[in-house]
Amino acid sequence: MLLSSIRLRHAALLLLLPLSAGALAQSNADAQAREAALVNRITWGATPAELARIRKMGVERYLQAQLHPSAQGGLPAEVQKRIDALSISQASDEAARATQLAMREKASKLPPDEKLKGMRAARQFSIRRAAEVSDRALWRAVYSTNQLQDQMAWFWMNHFNVDLGKGDAGIFLSQYEDRAIRPHALGKFRDLLSATMRAPAMLIYLDNTRNGVGKINENYARELMELHTLGVDGGYSQSDVQELARILTGLGISKQPEPPKVRREWRDKVVQEGLFVFNPARHDFGEKKFLGQRIAGTGMQEVEKAADLLARNPATAKHISGKLAVYFMGDAPPASIVDKMSKTFLASDGDIAATLKTLFDSPEFSESLRKGVFKDPVHYVYSSLRLAYDGLPPIVNPKPGVAMLKQLGQPLNQRLTPDGYPMSKSDWAGSGQMTTRFEVASVIAGAPQRFYKEDGDSGPADLPPLPDLLKANADSGLFAGLSPATREAIGQARSPRSANTYLLASPEFMLR
Repeated sequence: MLLSSIRLRHAALLLLLPLSAGALAQSNADAQAREAALVNRITWGATPAELARIRKMGVERYLQAQLHPSAQGGLPAEVQKRIDALSISQASDEAARATQLAMREKASKLPPDEKLKGMRAARQFSIRRAAEVSDRALWRAVYSTNQLQDQMAWFWMNHFNVDLGKGDAGIFLSQYEDRAIRPHALGKFRDLLSATMRAPAMLIYLDNTRNGVGKINENYARELMELHTLGVDGGYSQSDVQELARILTGLGISKQPEPPKVRREWRDKVVQEGLFVFNPARHDFGEKKFLGQRIAGTGMQEVEKAADLLARNPATAKHISGKLAVYFMGDAPPASIVDKMSKTFLASDGDIAATLKTLFDSPEFSESLRKGVFKDPVHYVYSSLRLAYDGLPPIVNPKPGVAMLKQLGQPLNQRLTPDGYPMSKSDWAGSGQMTTRFEVASVIAGAPQRFYKEDGDSGPADLPPLPDLLKANADSGLFAGLSPATREAIGQARSPRSANTYLLASPEFMLR
């Protein structure tokens, strides 16, 4: 709304003031630059196709389409076909879990040397499925038209972080993203929170599978408040951690789709969805006092009550709004915008899209578009691929891009600690990082064949050479802010390959 109103006022002034041809051209160039900056911020990186889309739809309609995306992922048919061929698409996580357990059962009956080999094979089975989740993520980021939803899926996967290497969490990553995170990425935070609390990957990662009556494990309860909802300064006590841990007893995963066998009086308290299970035999049914509220020992209803208290707490509104503001505006966003977003969050019952709309309509956000936000590795790799390969056939092999993220220190779903990857510039702007980014830029600009061949293939012989990206986008507004020094360096390049490398490695391209 803010950006649209600016453009309307600008158009009205044009009717009132006689502008020279040069002034009018400059005005149009400024408008294009702001649209390009907006697209660059709410997508994984601006492309000629995306810029054409916003100019056809207008800023307000474009924002609404991103905030409220269609149910379809907007992927090219060839990309969707490749995703559909992955094993994570062919077999559910529940089926894969059954296969893995069968592999372990078979291995357990073998001699010691063979047993170890069989157990490793079962472990590798999980790792391979997790690797496919990363492949799918890159395809979606580079080609989905629902760019904001895809960014927010990554944001929430990072906020509710799970490390694929913890236990068997990796085998559940596919459903974690597609059932718990992505459907709620722009919906109600309460629904998102509840979905993560029932996600096998989360329950494994933060040890709630070990949390039962008489043997309390506080790991998940602590991170649920400190990282996922209230924040470190959210006003809770150690007693709240202990009481929440008691509330969460019994949440875990099952080895089979059948409900667990429990005493007759507990049968109606069993809750099972896929391999998620609430087992009343492992639950502490004593009364709890959590965040000042007395909660009777009723079973799964306690978990829902705790989720309500956490999701609708003003501290959660502030914590989530602050993280969203940092993600979209960079380090130390003004307290004024966090306050506005928090009010919207509370008034809309945690509507994520409405909270983001408040952010995008604010003058604080408009000012941040002028300054730019430093890209973390995932934004850097995805934006480079989107720009460089826009107009080419869809890439057939995402693994080189996934490997680049690992090279840059941000491999998907491999952050060991539950806080997720940091978002501050200081975490990603070191000299070593910049050197590696130049190497990445060189590969993307000079060796696209890597992305177009599989299993020893030589790749398509007719893959066209990349154009000079700066020249090809000269009138788009995307590179209006390039410094004279950067333009001079690119201008002195001896080939389009070198020119594109310098552009992708430039200080300006490090910003979104």
